[in-house]
Amino acid sequence: MIDALPLLLAGPILRHTTPQQVSVWVALKQSCQITLQIYATAEHGQALAEGLFVGKQKTITIGQNLHVALVSAFAPAGAPLESDRLYAYDLSFTIAEVETPQTLAQVLGTTPAANLSYFPHQRPTFALPPEHLRDLHLVQGSCRKPHGDGVDTLAILDTLIQPTAAQPRQRPHQLFLTGDQIYADDVADPLLWVASQLGDALLGWEEKLPIGPNPLDPVEYYTPAQLPVGRRAEVATRQGGFTAGLGGKRQKVTSHLLGLGEFYATYLLAWSPVCWPQHIPQGEEICRDRTTAARWNQEAPDLRQFIHTLWRVRRALANVPVYTLFDDHDVSDDWNLNQAWCLRVLGRSLGRRAVQNALLSYAVCQGWGNTPERFGPDTLGGKLLQAAQHWSESAGSDSAADQAIAQYLGMPAIDPHTGLPKFVETEGVLVLTRHSAALTWHYRLQGPCHEVIALDTRTWRGYPASKSSIAPPMLLCPSAFEQQLTQPLRDSTLPDDADHATLIIAPTNVFGLKIIDRIHNWKLKRRQVFSTDVGDAWNIHDEALAHLLTTLFQQRQRIVVLSGDIHYSSVVRLSYEDEQARRVLIQLTASAFKNEEMLTRLLHTRLKDWLLSEPLRRWIGWSAPPDMLELPTSEAHSRPDWACVLEWIPRRHQEPLERDARAFYLRQQRSALRTWLQPLFFWQSRWFQSGREVVGLNNIALVSFETATTPPTVTQQSYWFSRATAAIAVSRFTSDITPNNPLLDQIQIDLTKTQAKK
Repeated sequence: MIDALPLLLAGPILRHTTPQQVSVWVALKQSCQITLQIYATAEHGQALAEGLFVGKQKTITIGQNLHVALVSAFAPAGAPLESDRLYAYDLSFTIAEVETPQTLAQVLGTTPAANLSYFPHQRPTFALPPEHLRDLHLVQGSCRKPHGDGVDTLAILDTLIQPTAAQPRQRPHQLFLTGDQIYADDVADPLLWVASQLGDALLGWEEKLPIGPNPLDPVEYYTPAQLPVGRRAEVATRQGGFTAGLGGKRQKVTSHLLGLGEFYATYLLAWSPVCWPQHIPQGEEICRDRTTAARWNQEAPDLRQFIHTLWRVRRALANVPVYTLFDDHDVSDDWNLNQAWCLRVLGRSLGRRAVQNALLSYAVCQGWGNTPERFGPDTLGGKLLQAAQHWSESAGSDSAADQAIAQYLGMPAIDPHTGLPKFVETEGVLVLTRHSAALTWHYRLQGPCHEVIALDTRTWRGYPASKSSIAPPMLLCPSAFEQQLTQPLRDSTLPDDADHATLIIAPTNVFGLKIIDRIHNWKLKRRQVFSTDVGDAWNIHDEALAHLLTTLFQQRQRIVVLSGDIHYSSVVRLSYEDEQARRVLIQLTASAFKNEEMLTRLLHTRLKDWLLSEPLRRWIGWSAPPDMLELPTSEAHSRPDWACVLEWIPRRHQEPLERDARAFYLRQQRSALRTWLQPLFFWQSRWFQSGREVVGLNNIALVSFETATTPPTVTQQSYWFSRATAAIAVSRFTSDITPNNPLLDQIQIDLTKTQAKK
């Protein structure tokens, strides 16, 4: 298997990029010295100009046949990269035994699908964020399940970059992947079949996974190969403690990722076509029982569609700076959902090892590129990479390396008496313990016209100390609020005006559909929290949501939130008023890249508007202590400190992006009978598909601002594939970045009337 693979297994992926620094991530099958050369361009990007600066980096060995590097090049003092200009980069690879370096073009090959450039010079290019907000273009999306229904809309990014590649003010400047870049729990059987073999080949050794009641008891060891494809539900649920298969969803964990090699391999398979076999066999060729074979054959077509467009994804990721955050599926469904999950999974040997493997692969494949400075020599991240290398060199037998990895990843300590993870109580909530030398995953970016604050809402949760273990948590505990939000907002040097934007990346939505809130509350009363992610939303925990809003609006007049997770695209506006001023929060949601479902398809249509149109929602709140109540209410204990109103911004009618050959790669094969019967599928007509509130099909979103208008606006263009027209469609949501004063006035009138009656 390894001999048949090229040197470059995945990448290049352009990562953290600023005027002073350019970083590129690559994965190779041999140890190399990598050189990154940054170029200016001429003739509107068509030709290379002078070389600007160079960076060099040796790969780290995390498997005998897996060598990874984030190579960074730094601009000389006084000569930073500039906005409104196109730059290109090139890579060269020097293998220890070979003196002559290989260029990027040489390791990629000559096939059209191996081309990573939009220009004749065959180098990837990029443009920095512009000086003015009106020229800024951001892309966002989440939830990319390889065998999910529908087409992979991350491939549409290639189509968006191509016509604007020569225009530094028009092409996308940053891409934010806001969670679930891989699915570790809901894994297609054919994908695990490839990932398990590939993972062992990359590592060069077979990991021994511990299986036992808890970390204090004797365990048995199994290799990933001994836990067969399609038959892992029992071991994942009972021995690992994972909850993704509960609530009648056993099929979600039949091929759960467990081994470190499987996690590494899944990242390579998500971002690069070269590690996939040329042919995915039929289920009957691999599976013994009919049920597993039938499931395999059902998943394989969607997986083949995913692979078919993967080369376009690879090219897109090489040509725009990429920033990521984890959500639950990067580890497993319900990851740290509540205290009960933590006790159930982290208190089992297999569950703890699988979570650690997931976090280590996230650190290497995602976290490193977000914050390169945290992984340099003599840093915590650098020590983590060194420990990962020692773990691999010892074939998984170095206990000191294992302990160091757990420490740097922030794995909670185990109580020596119970074998359960330890919590520490602070300000009325329980927080998982972590070593003082643990890495942090949140980060902040600042450009000329915008700042981005990316939140870690998974590893800093506050679980109610006085409530049930399944009670919804604060997604950020009090200390995390201070560290991740209050301090960065306070320390920012960006002006708080209409020409600059503060964006918060919150993988879990702040506000969602009201019907979902009702379902969550209904499920919570019945203690059925794991089947529907009850507790994974800000607005299921009133105190936490109130704390979030007051924290944001104490520092900013206007906030834009980027989020995903919930498998539809939408825009909502929250208008907020306290004694000092009126403020506004705009939430832009984009999901899923590839994971549409029957429910989201219905939400996409006019049926949603007819049956469950979203109402205006109004709240009153208090700052000390933080709390809020939804109106109408008779439970107000005192006059509120603030009030707010939420409205859903309607999407415009869909428009075709372009009816040309550039959409052909998304077209799915249809049977002759289905083509003949197409006129009968009235629900696929453009008219019926034009719902008002959400885009419920797989989508990717382009965010832009207009500051010349009064008031200024933000637009989210959601791109999706129309099966009816076999073309890429776009739905636009446009919202004013100002409070809705008439709605706030009405709240004050209603509050005055209520006080008068009392």
